[in-house]
Amino acid sequence: MPVSASTLDFGYPWWLSYGHLTIFAVAAVFVLLGYARKWSKWPMVFVGALTLWSGAGFLLIRFGGDINGRAALPTQSFLRSGTGRVLDLGAGTGRSSIMVLAARPQATLVALDLFGESFDRHFGRGESPQQRLLRNLKAAGVDQRATIETSDMRKLPFEAASFDAIVSAYAVDHLGRDGIKQALDEAARVVKPGGEFLLILVSNDKWAKFLFGPILSHGGTRGPEWWNARVKDAGFQVVEEGTEPVTRYFLLRRP
Repeated sequence: MPVSASTLDFGYPWWLSYGHLTIFAVAAVFVLLGYARKWSKWPMVFVGALTLWSGAGFLLIRFGGDINGRAALPTQSFLRSGTGRVLDLGAGTGRSSIMVLAARPQATLVALDLFGESFDRHFGRGESPQQRLLRNLKAAGVDQRATIETSDMRKLPFEAASFDAIVSAYAVDHLGRDGIKQALDEAARVVKPGGEFLLILVSNDKWAKFLFGPILSHGGTRGPEWWNARVKDAGFQVVEEGTEPVTRYFLLRRP
């Protein structure tokens, strides 16, 4: 079922989508003001550079990442069989759940989130988090293959080897060091032997540095070596590792 971005509401804060555009508009006004009042060279260089940076940043976020649109799987190797029971750790408003269910139309999925204070902090208040998630699943036409579970990814309410695959996008890296260990250990416990785990993380790469500079602090944006060690400690094998703008992903398998 085709879905336009306008029918989905992932609830990301306005500044993430339009912050650069706001800065661009203000900076452009100062450029015009400075030109009209014949400001000296360096103030004009500064506001000109700010205008160019913010304009480029808006275009990259809007057309490069499009965080308010449908996401695509970063690798087609995930759940290549096209079927199975999938667990989404930290499902939030459903972007990662929809990503998997749209790409794998024979799969079913449990969208799990604690839906606590961090949810309100990231996505804002309003209707209940579960209602917002369900509304997006319905808008994408995948709600019949999804169930919603309110629980903590650090202590999963499932029996061992309950899932064929796991996905988690920009969620595990919100946790502290101990929380990450607990979440990865729990993921290894509930996925079946031979099952896969698609772990998607924020990466403080050149794109992140250009767009957000020093304000980006996402769990310390730990590097790939750190994450490789942690997933191996949890008992996973790294099958594939890759990058997209502001993103690093690991395709893991439980032996």
